[in-house]
Amino acid sequence: MEPLMVLLAEWWWIGPAAAGAGTLGWIGVRRSRQQRALPAGTTTTGDRAARAWASRPMSKNAARRLELDAAQLDLLTARQAITRGRAEVKIADAEVVRAQAERAASRGSSEAVSAARARLVAAQHALRAASADLRARRAAVKAAQAMLPAIRGGSAPLPVERLLAEHDAVLARWMAYETDPALAIDFPGMSDPRSPLLAEFLRAHEKAQWLRPASAQTRLEPADFLAYRDAVRRTVNAFDHAERIARHGDKNPPPAFDGSEAWGRMASDLAESAQRALARSMESMGRAAARSWNERSTKRGRKSTDPE
Repeated sequence: MEPLMVLLAEWWWIGPAAAGAGTLGWIGVRRSRQQRALPAGTTTTGDRAARAWASRPMSKNAARRLELDAAQLDLLTARQAITRGRAEVKIADAEVVRAQAERAASRGSSEAVSAARARLVAAQHALRAASADLRARRAAVKAAQAMLPAIRGGSAPLPVERLLAEHDAVLARWMAYETDPALAIDFPGMSDPRSPLLAEFLRAHEKAQWLRPASAQTRLEPADFLAYRDAVRRTVNAFDHAERIARHGDKNPPPAFDGSEAWGRMASDLAESAQRALARSMESMGRAAARSWNERSTKRGRKSTDPE
């Protein structure tokens, strides 16, 4: 918690100057990213090569495909969870049969059978949740595929740029409570780092800040992107929860981020963003085609009226 307090102390005086949310983004990030890139004291040729590779900016194509590659990795993880879930259901089912056989032979108890059945029910519930999660992650892959043409055309931001903007936005909302005297008076719990309202947000924010890339050009693997994306989502959800309690007294906890419902909402939001980006891209292409047609028509008209 001490590093976080240092961060809060540093941000207090730069808050008014950080009205543009972009200023909030990179504070304290570059040092943490560099420190965690490689273990301290590594001097072998392989380590130097790895450090040189990690310091190179990401290629344009990799930056554009990063969200799609991450979504496909997410889908692979979900499929593996389904495989494990099915195996756990079979094992639990076999345990029920064994417990029943032990009871029939007077070597087991009814409590053991009940416990085995409870484990089977839990495994079945986990498998259903994993199946719902798999459907949501398939939707996320389709949404990322739909978004890719707009990203390549420049009508949609790069995946990392969008995440950085989302992260900056929630930090700017937080800093408003830190720097606006009226908000600090009306909602003191939102500006006191010791407040229980902010406890979950500050923990989520600390992790997201540590995972945050130094810039949109920083080389990221799909797994790094997923980790940062999830940390940003948790930070936003935690801040929304704290703000809702502070302003309206709503103490109902927000939906769990890791549940299938949250993944479904995320995939749905991504799909809607992809559709809007594609629509803007199509409009731009239509306007460009119309301009090109008008220019060719004008040139043909001039040629037809020129004296021979």
